[in-house]
Amino acid sequence: MNITFEKLREIKHKLPSGSIHKIAEELEMDEQTVRNYFGATDYSHGNVADIHIQPGPHGGIVNIEDTTILDLAMSMLPEKESETEIYKG
Repeated sequence: MNITFEKLREIKHKLPSGSIHKIAEELEMDEQTVRNYFGATDYSHGNVADIHIQPGPHGGIVNIEDTTILDLAMSMLPEKESETEIYKG
């Protein structure tokens, strides 16, 4: 799946408080790994997310091979947000 880096960050910023912790807990992974998935760069903690960023407009194009974290995040967005075109990219 491809999405712009800008849209990926937008999704992260619209998540309710505590969502990163909930995603990490549900998927049994380190919280920093989830943050890295959404564009954080602290690879000294957590794992590198399975994403690839290519240069381009809007922060570049992010190729996500496993959308499990993103799908779970989208399910946590307020209903009106999850119905928008954020995820379509």
